[in-house]
Amino acid sequence: MPRYALKIEYDGAPFAGWQRQADQPSVQGAIETALAKLEPRDHTIAAAGRTDAGVHATAQVATVDLEKDWDAFRLSEALNFHLKPAPVAILAAARVDDDFHARFSAIERRYLFRLVQRRAPMTHGKGQVWRVTNPLDIDAMRQGAQHLVGHHDFTTFRSSICQAKSPLKSIDDIQIDCSDIPHGQEFRFYLRARSFLHNQVRSIVGTLERVGAGSWAPDRVALALQARDRAACGPVCPPQGLYLNGVGYPDDPFRET
Repeated sequence: MPRYALKIEYDGAPFAGWQRQADQPSVQGAIETALAKLEPRDHTIAAAGRTDAGVHATAQVATVDLEKDWDAFRLSEALNFHLKPAPVAILAAARVDDDFHARFSAIERRYLFRLVQRRAPMTHGKGQVWRVTNPLDIDAMRQGAQHLVGHHDFTTFRSSICQAKSPLKSIDDIQIDCSDIPHGQEFRFYLRARSFLHNQVRSIVGTLERVGAGSWAPDRVALALQARDRAACGPVCPPQGLYLNGVGYPDDPFRET
């Protein structure tokens, strides 16, 4: 059976997360339903990362085995037709080798978190960012973030229900940018690692927000990390500002699409 990789964009707001669920809408379920319109049978797709409820993606990757030898462009067009009106889009499709797997072949995952600081409520960006009202010190947040780069025990920064076998992870990079917007500022947190623990990014950003607000000194991030205790973590920020915005592979399956 031919195997295809799909590059997927979605708004996570109306979904209970990526993973298929029996009684709630999911991104996986929406795509598998669209696939059944093309090849009437049950389909199971595998994703590079299982995003939580309310989390978005600009470059999720999934793999699927099909019976027909599809032209990649026609496959993406047909899926987009059957996905309407769900806020899910197939940005590209590519034929891949049988041993390619969206999750297990990945060597890097990249996340973006969007945080807006302004007094007024969000209108156009509602559901797409986390809004806070207090001013934030970007230099302090950058100082705090550097304590988390490298190979560490991230017990403090993972969910209590995380199913990963080990809390040991390596964060390759954390960058924080800031831009002015009407009546406020938007802060963008870019995190890059081979893989992440459950709620790790949201725990990190929530903690760094406390640093930016002045409630935490930057060095307290290092102390929280060393504590290896979930209680030492700052507040976990809400999901709506989080985006899976890239997955890296040794050989990019979409390089020619």
